[in-house]
Parts: sequence; C-alpha cells; structure tokens
Amino acid sequence: MKKNYSAGLPSFLISILGLFFFQGSVLQLPFRATDQTTADTTGWAFPCNKNTIERYTAYRTPKPPVIDGKLDEEIWAKIPRSPRFVDLVSAEPTIHDTRAAVCWDADNLYIAFWVEEPQITGKLTKQNDPIYTDNDVEVFIAGKDTYYEFEINALGTRYEVFFVWQEAYENGGFSADPIFALTNPNVRKFNGVGFKKHPRGLRIGSWDFRFPGLQSAVSIDGTLNDNRDRDRRWTVELAFPWKGMDWLAKADHRALPPKNNDQWRIDFSRFNTYKEAAPATDHGGWAWNAHRVWDSHVPECFPIITFSGKTL
Repeated sequence: MKKNYSAGLPSFLISILGLFFFQGSVLQLPFRATDQTTADTTGWAFPCNKNTIERYTAYRTPKPPVIDGKLDEEIWAKIPRSPRFVDLVSAEPTIHDTRAAVCWDADNLYIAFWVEEPQITGKLTKQNDPIYTDNDVEVFIAGKDTYYEFEINALGTRYEVFFVWQEAYENGGFSADPIFALTNPNVRKFNGVGFKKHPRGLRIGSWDFRFPGLQSAVSIDGTLNDNRDRDRRWTVELAFPWKGMDWLAKADHRALPPKNNDQWRIDFSRFNTYKEAAPATDHGGWAWNAHRVWDSHVPECFPIITFSGKTL
C-alpha cells in the first residue's frame, strides 16, 4: 500500500516539499548528450537531435601526411580525435572502439580512422562493389545542394556516389554534365534509406562519379580474413583534394580551400556485417553523430566541422 507522507501538513509546505523533491529528482537523473528529451523540435523535421550534433575543429597541418594508412605522422598524434562512435540509430555505446580525425592544408582535406576489430575481414574487391555490405568505414561530405559518399573496406576497395537534390538538379547545371545526366545508366533517382520523408525530397545519384585526385590507403594490425588469431585494428588514411570539390562548393560559392572558421558538414561512420549479442542494441552501423534512424543520407545530422587556420 502506498503511504501518504504529506497528510496533515499545511498546503504551502506541501508545495515547497514537492518542488524540493522534484528538483532533486531532476538533478539526479542521468543525462546523455544524445537524450532526445532535450531536443528542441520546433521547426525541425529531421530524426537527430539538433541540439547535440557533434562539433569538431579541424586544424591545419604544416606537412602533408603520407597516405599509406599507417597514421604514424606527428600530426595524427597531435590533433584531437573524435569521441568513440555510437550506434547510428540508438546512440548507445558500441562493442568496439572507432574514432576519426580531420586536418587540412591548402591542397587537401585529410581524414583518418582508427577501427578496432578483433577479426578483420574484407571480401569485395571491385570499385563500387556494395562495400556497405562488407565491414567498412564511410565519409559523407555535404555541400549546399549536394553531398558525396565515400566508402572503403579493409581491402582498400572504394565505393563512391555523388548526390544532387532534385530541386537543384536543373538550376545547378548538373543535368548538362554527362556524369550526372539521367540518360547515364549509372545515374538514378534516390529517396534515402530509412528516412524517406526528407523535406527536400528526391536526390539524383551518380555512381559514375570519381573524386578527382582522391588518395586512400588502409593498414592492418592483424591478419586479414584469418580468424585463427585475434587482430587489433585497421586504420584508414584519406586525402580529398580541394580542387576536386567544385561541385560541392558551387551552390553557395564556398571557398576552396576553406577560410578560417568556415564550417562544413561531414559525416563519419562504420558498418559491420556482425552485431553485438542481445540484450545489447546494435544496429550494425556506428557513427560519430547518431542519426537516430537507419540512414546515413541526412546531411542535417552530419557533424559540423570548423576549419581553423591555426597550424598544429
């Protein structure tokens, strides 16, 4: 039976005690940055919490890293790494550690991944094989009316697509380029994955796009495709030339390379063919910033990267 401890107390004292206990309970509640109850949803039509989108400062590097996947240059030890990736949908902790870091110079955007994995595997070997069905890491770089998707597995196999929002397809001049023309068999309409009610509607995707001058490399600390031993991790090193981002920068005339304090939306994620055992909630996709839906194609949920002119 529930006891009524307020019986016989004056009403004003009951109110004070009620306020005290209420405030105390709120102060003791566990808080997570990804808790959806903290979201301001006014005018917000996207699944992620706009108040907790991850932010990161990318510093300049005085010396370009050698793109060999080893991440042994001084810059990768000096610059901050991302927080540990979380489940893409639930924002819960993940079984293995995954982190990323970003730096830049006048020529390139540099991205690194540290991917903890006890059994490193990779099967797909051809450009634009469905790498997302292998174990992979992914980068999405967003412009105002466009975004570019890059994926790579432990074998170093790449997957690339360039997306244009349909509303900007004609006016932005994309339809006149054979790489984006709807008559191209590698170009088709796309409506997202799990979030099919994006306010901007359809996208035109070109699987014919190749990022000009892109460099990528993978290094493995373990034995690939051999489960007789335990592996440690694999690392990824990427260089995206600024001069290859003309289509991304066109709509809002953003500077290439960026100016001090310019901001870009860039997404970082990891997808696995395995999942942690129940009762853990593991959707098989992990990310720097949770999207709260099974869909990486929501630029509004990408981390906000601020480019600093400071050199580390």
